[in-house]
Amino acid sequence: MSLSALDLSILVPAFAAGLLVTATHVPLGTQVLARGIVFIDLAIAQIAGCGVIVADRLGFPAQGFAVQVAAFVAALGGALLLTWSEKVWPDVQEAVIGVVFVLGATASVLLLASNPHGSEHLRDLLVGQILWASPARLAWTALVYAAVLAAWFGFGARIGRVGFYVLFALTVTASVQLVGLYLVFATLIVPPLATRRMKRGRLAASWAIGVAGYAAGLLLSTEFDLPSGAVIVWALAVAGLGWYPMTRRVRTTAPSRPS
Repeated sequence: MSLSALDLSILVPAFAAGLLVTATHVPLGTQVLARGIVFIDLAIAQIAGCGVIVADRLGFPAQGFAVQVAAFVAALGGALLLTWSEKVWPDVQEAVIGVVFVLGATASVLLLASNPHGSEHLRDLLVGQILWASPARLAWTALVYAAVLAAWFGFGARIGRVGFYVLFALTVTASVQLVGLYLVFATLIVPPLATRRMKRGRLAASWAIGVAGYAAGLLLSTEFDLPSGAVIVWALAVAGLGWYPMTRRVRTTAPSRPS
């Protein structure tokens, strides 16, 4: 495969976007699996998308600061709602998350019903436009992610339930506009799921799966002229499936401790 300079000018920023998303979503995804709230990112990302659509309908510039604020306020509202529901109805939290996601998804459809380009906006929200990641957007996204990672690794368990949801809302707000809802979910869940049997080196292995998935997906989508977001999702899944048997073999062949 020969990549032209034009291809690289598009693929390098796109791959950088994938690295940024992987860096933040893997540790958050590990916590999501531990909490048993797998679909929380879909719900919060969908609500953030509603915020973007509302700001667009109000006439704010697509890449402007007002859109980012609207998306974050919407995502934060959804996150705080789920924080409250987890406290009040912990036994049905996953079901509540599902209902919130459905309401957010249908709200997006209703908000775009009168827009002649509504289907395009909805597709961009779901699949994303990772190939058009601009240096300016990557720069401010990197700053947001750096703050999230600093808080996550700096405070750890002390961050609490509310802190977790706030960080999650902030991360998803940036991610869903950068790579789309499908990639947000896949990056958050697939790598931690593939490494869930690991006791040591899980975080590094999960990051490696994410990096491999984005690299392979971008190259394959370019080679075969296919939608990058969808191909990357499949590449992440294949990378995760390829890694999972390795963790099982390591666990099976590990020497048992003397009693």
